[in-house]
Amino acid sequence: MMTEQHIKILLVDDDPGVLQLLSMRLESLDFDVICADGGDSALAKLQLNLVNIVISDLRMDGMNGIELFEKIQHLYPGLPVIVLTAHGSIKEAVSATQKGVFSFLTKPVDKDELLNSIQLALNLSAGPASNQNTESDIITCSAKMQQLLEQAKLLARSDINIMIRGESGTGKELLASTLQAASNRASKPFIAINCSAIPADLLESELFGHVKGAFTGASRDNKGLFASADGGTVFLDEIGDMPAPLQVKLLRVLQEQKIRPVGSQQDIGIDVRVLSATHKNLEDAIRDGGFREDLYYRLNVASLSLPPLRERRADIQLLAKHFLQSIALRTRSSPKRFSAEALCALMSYDWPGNIRQLSNIVEQLAALSPAAIIGEAQTIAALPQEKLKTEAIPSLAQARKQFERDYLEQVLISTQGNVTDAARQAGRNRSDFHKLIKKHQLNPDILRNAKKQSNQ
Repeated sequence: MMTEQHIKILLVDDDPGVLQLLSMRLESLDFDVICADGGDSALAKLQLNLVNIVISDLRMDGMNGIELFEKIQHLYPGLPVIVLTAHGSIKEAVSATQKGVFSFLTKPVDKDELLNSIQLALNLSAGPASNQNTESDIITCSAKMQQLLEQAKLLARSDINIMIRGESGTGKELLASTLQAASNRASKPFIAINCSAIPADLLESELFGHVKGAFTGASRDNKGLFASADGGTVFLDEIGDMPAPLQVKLLRVLQEQKIRPVGSQQDIGIDVRVLSATHKNLEDAIRDGGFREDLYYRLNVASLSLPPLRERRADIQLLAKHFLQSIALRTRSSPKRFSAEALCALMSYDWPGNIRQLSNIVEQLAALSPAAIIGEAQTIAALPQEKLKTEAIPSLAQARKQFERDYLEQVLISTQGNVTDAARQAGRNRSDFHKLIKKHQLNPDILRNAKKQSNQ
């Protein structure tokens, strides 16, 4: 029997009998098994669950096992896939393994052979396939977020200054570190500072450094954050709170790529990319005289806007489950999970504090829950009551309809509005795909233009 606990396997087969039999066999070996009756269902479940390995039948109606593998390989690189078939042949096995399928086994599957393949795959793989962009730690299945990440990937390759906008708690620093990781400066320092968290009289010294004796308490030289980040990236969070006198000095640094430590008469050359963030409306601040317009344009060469959590509700489940797993790893305890009703309660809340607030609530629930499953009543009690949504939770039919529309929109955006490519990616013929587009009143031309605009 396997010694690893909580290994999650996604099992895919369009034969209900085979699916049940293999599921029971794997569960008897202490694996957590998620079942899908086809390729489309498997991809949907991967968006909502972190799994360690996929086991799929080869010949299925609609999307076959190799087509499913190719989509998984594109979306979740490194996630091992084992393909099973009742029609095994040398030609199929060679083709599958050449494409990158981890293992190709023939039905009826030998129990020890399957177990050995799983063990080897787990030993060689990096771990669970997260629903994260492969170049960041951002967890999402939202079409809006995927589009943002594609835009960020393109901007990261340049060296321009970028301003990140978004409400408090939406993950602006995480997006900034993602930009750094995808840039040519990835191997250099990434230094973040919150401009509102440091007293105004100390902020200049923190940013640009000081020399010994520059002011009372300056007992030694301090090089400052900009010099420490030389060659890399500085992230200035809450830039809208920077004092006016310091805005002038920051503008000079951006123009000349030189800093002057407090108390020094010498300039120091630096090579730093500046990412900044704010939850404020800087255009209003400029009109009110609270923020310099010339500095704004230096910082805002390009901008990215993070949507609030209430506009990416499908991610609430993903994030809540991720936080529970992280807590279990950190505390070396068995992971807890939310009941379906508890997840519905989380998704029905508007999250004014966004991801930071969700993380705090999950921490609280994990600490206070005596049972392995966190229930609905306990979850509702942890949510600030005045912010709970009053409208009813949508019906299953409504939820499915919304998911289908979001999926179609995401596929059309990824293919720049090309219906033929989108139909192929979705595993549907072009005629059926057109009917779905018409059903949801989607306009491929608008989505094509949205993609183009995101790339500008």
